[in-house]
Amino acid sequence: MNYDDIIIRNSVRCLDCRDEIVSVHRHDFKYCRCGNVAVDGGDQYLRRVYKADARWEDTSITKPREDGK
Repeated sequence: MNYDDIIIRNSVRCLDCRDEIVSVHRHDFKYCRCGNVAVDGGDQYLRRVYKADARWEDTSITKPREDGK
């Protein structure tokens, strides 16, 4: 992920409780059901909050800007 990429989907999957959580708008902060990982930022930014021993994978979808900006 490049910081200039367009965010199509901002999401993570917790590998402990198997929740896949999606942030759909800016400041849409959500935790998985076991509380090990959270996602925030919607289509504005990718933010992850997680416990030190959390197991999770990023399932976000991004694409490069076509105009290069």
